Amino acid sequence: MAYLLIFVTMLHLITLAMLFIATMEKSWWVWNPTESSDLWYNCRFDNSTGTWLCATTKETEWLQAVQVLMILSVVFSSVSFLVFLGQLFTMSKGGLFYFTGLCQVFAGLTAFSAALIYTLHNKEILPDSKSPTSGDFGYCYILAWVCVPLLLCSGVMYIHLRKKE
Repeated sequence: MAYLLIFVTMLHLITLAMLFIATMEKSWWVWNPTESSDLWYNCRFDNSTGTWLCATTKETEWLQAVQVLMILSVVFSSVSFLVFLGQLFTMSKGGLFYFTGLCQVFAGLTAFSAALIYTLHNKEILPDSKSPTSGDFGYCYILAWVCVPLLLCSGVMYIHLRKKE
């Protein structure tokens, strides 16, 4: 039972870190190694100065939906972890971690919705000056998709996890 508890906790922390990276890093769409776009900025690398030059993205309704859903996913997963820690020390023996599991499932569903919206509407989200057909999805987009099954699985495991002595 202790191994399962350690496994679920580590899975939770790993998915939470992946959600933070997917939400904050600058690689949801990549045109080439020196130009990319994320949920917040369109960036290009300036070789002469050796720095990234970033401009805020054009705010579309689809982009705002993806931003909100990814932030909600991070919030749900963070609240889930804090509630899990609280329940771990205060819950009576034999109790189930329902609230923790439901928060994780909601985090997975919001991450799924965000990644799906970005997939279906990336032409409206990306800047008008760049052609979406000349680029590819970046690693943050892939991390968001990888988080979805991990969050859902950890949520189900939390729902079935009982507190033992």
